[in-house]
Amino acid sequence: MPAVVRITKKGQATIPKRLRKKFGFGDRALVIERGDGVLFKPIAQISEEKGSLREIFKDKTADQILKDARDEDARKEKRLESIT
Repeated sequence: MPAVVRITKKGQATIPKRLRKKFGFGDRALVIERGDGVLFKPIAQISEEKGSLREIFKDKTADQILKDARDEDARKEKRLESIT
C-alpha cells in the first residue's frame, strides 16, 4: 500500500510507523539512488548485532570491542608497511 509523506524544507521525511516496524528501521537508513527515485533500506544497529554475538563479547563493552578492532587494524597496517 503506497504512502505519501511530506518532505520538510530541511529535506526530512518521516517513514510511516507501519513501514518502520515491518522493515525494522532504527535511527539510520541506507539511501540508494535509482533511475526513477531513491530506495531506503534499514541498517542493523550495532547494539542488535552485538546481541547476536553476546557469548563471544560477554565480558567487553562496545568501546572495548571497537578499541580492540582498531588496535588489530593498526597492527595489520604496520605489518603491511614492513613488507613493502
